[in-house]
Amino acid sequence: MAETKELQAKGKVDAPVPAEQTKPGPVFTPNVDIFETEKEIIMLADIPGVKAKDLTIDLRDDTLTLSGEVKPIDRPEEEDVLIEYQVGSYYRQFTMAEVIDQSKIDAALNNGVLRLTLPKAEKALPRQIIVKAG
Repeated sequence: MAETKELQAKGKVDAPVPAEQTKPGPVFTPNVDIFETEKEIIMLADIPGVKAKDLTIDLRDDTLTLSGEVKPIDRPEEEDVLIEYQVGSYYRQFTMAEVIDQSKIDAALNNGVLRLTLPKAEKALPRQIIVKAG
């Protein structure tokens, strides 16, 4: 008998904050899917409500950091009846096992999903070292 998986909505999950915050509000951990091929690593991250201008992707040494901010929706002409939409920040870090070619990284944000393509750097070609006498 085939196994079925239920589709379950998952709310924003508070992230453990690695350092003291300078901004008020909750910090959420984005859910991610990571795929790897021989040539690249592809990461899909759920960051609903984050606009491209409010998203920061940083790769230093072997640490990839994703951070973004969900800003409140400003509707001065409307009165709040029920508010379930949470504002705050997204934050997640990853340690990269592969060396990434930073000049070829591609990021696209579409409908609250970040697609990050991290091409692996060309490995150094093996070569024989010639020893000079002298």
